[in-house]
Amino acid sequence: MSALSRRNVLFGGAAVGAGALLTACTSNDPGTSAQVKTNESGDANAAPGQKVVIGFSAPAADHGWIAAITNNAKAQAAAYSDVELKSVAAGNDAAAQRAAVATLISQKPTVIVMLPHDGKELDAAGLEAMKAGIPVINLDRAFPSRAAYRLQIKGDNFGMGLAAGAYIGEQLKSKGISNPIIGEIPGIDSLELTQERSQGFNTALATYGFKVANRRPAEFTADSGQAAATALLQALPKMDAVWNHDDDQGIGVLAAIKQANRSDFFMVGGAGSKAAIDLIKADSSVLKATVTYSPSMASSAVSLARLIGQGKGMNDLVELQVPKEITLSSETITKENADRYAALGF
Repeated sequence: MSALSRRNVLFGGAAVGAGALLTACTSNDPGTSAQVKTNESGDANAAPGQKVVIGFSAPAADHGWIAAITNNAKAQAAAYSDVELKSVAAGNDAAAQRAAVATLISQKPTVIVMLPHDGKELDAAGLEAMKAGIPVINLDRAFPSRAAYRLQIKGDNFGMGLAAGAYIGEQLKSKGISNPIIGEIPGIDSLELTQERSQGFNTALATYGFKVANRRPAEFTADSGQAAATALLQALPKMDAVWNHDDDQGIGVLAAIKQANRSDFFMVGGAGSKAAIDLIKADSSVLKATVTYSPSMASSAVSLARLIGQGKGMNDLVELQVPKEITLSSETITKENADRYAALGF
């Protein structure tokens, strides 16, 4: 793996905040860079209860956001004395994860939390677990079958694109640019979440009468980000703005921009890494904003899995059970509010 693939090239850290869900206290542990909900407020739901064994499966942590997902899940599970987390290696593709989840199902945990390589390809695994009487928390990448999960918790991918497009539209409008040249660097194009992000982006730009001039997909890695950005910069010798969907691949994107010595445009990132937030605050590069996509959803997934395993609902809701679906909002981080979000970067 090249140096660009490592987060310490330009960015660093691990775990963005999703806000308080279930308990009143959220804390950053600098040792694991995880968002952990504690019971300092005396929440009855967080008090020790029936033991819950949570099976956990996520893709290999070769990406800062995925690493934060795994760190958050493990740290949140460790915060509960009545939770045992059984984590299985998911490998680097859907086939390996299906095999790992099959092994997990045979161990009969109370609940399974799964972030699939691809929701469509792991849908059958979710259905198998549910058929075996094991509730499944589908994390981030959606299963198409509603019967494949008890709870689906994810970020707002369409809303992420809307937020990025709205920021770019407003900035260009304020500069009096009526026919801007806008670039886009999405992540893995075959994933539904990437498609939703682009749809949201196009929808927001259309309200200003704008559209994307050139689009070069990457693969959520620094190396692929550098390659995609290099191709985009060559295709667009002049550009007014660009949205890069992911701050991890943004490492390579920024490296390509620096290598090309380009500064004729501004950039919006995606997810909300700590170093991206720091760079925005310093106002020392083309990166002027990022839209959040919270890996601390894994902490919330473990907390909710515990409640489901214990047959409990959420204290702030009238209903007796945890909801079927939860979508986290996407917020825009700029120089003006970077201090507020600094501690929540992953």
